[in-house]
Amino acid sequence: MGKSIKVQRKESILKEVIPEALAQMRDNRINSLSVIDVVCSRDGSDAKVYLEKSYLNEKEQKQALKQLKQARGYIQNQTLKATGWFKVPNLSFTFDELLEHENKMEKLFEKIKKDSNES
Repeated sequence: MGKSIKVQRKESILKEVIPEALAQMRDNRINSLSVIDVVCSRDGSDAKVYLEKSYLNEKEQKQALKQLKQARGYIQNQTLKATGWFKVPNLSFTFDELLEHENKMEKLFEKIKKDSNES
């Protein structure tokens, strides 16, 4: 069974509101991060925020995640104000790996195609 409409709506609203909260942060590494997706638990009490990592190296990603963890209360408070909800999900942040995997697969397919054309 899929997620309830209520949880899907919550994810959609969070995708809009969290980037606004991030944009208000002073740290350039955080306020310029793009939110790719937000996935809530079935009951909507937890939410995993997937971020774009394209311009950050591994060290910068770790620093950004550490800062986001410290700023989670502020971000949740901003989200609470923006949504008017009684309670905001517990937010956790991670960088999205899907785009990177897709790019690697695309390069592999191109290489296979090139190799098969040369034979």
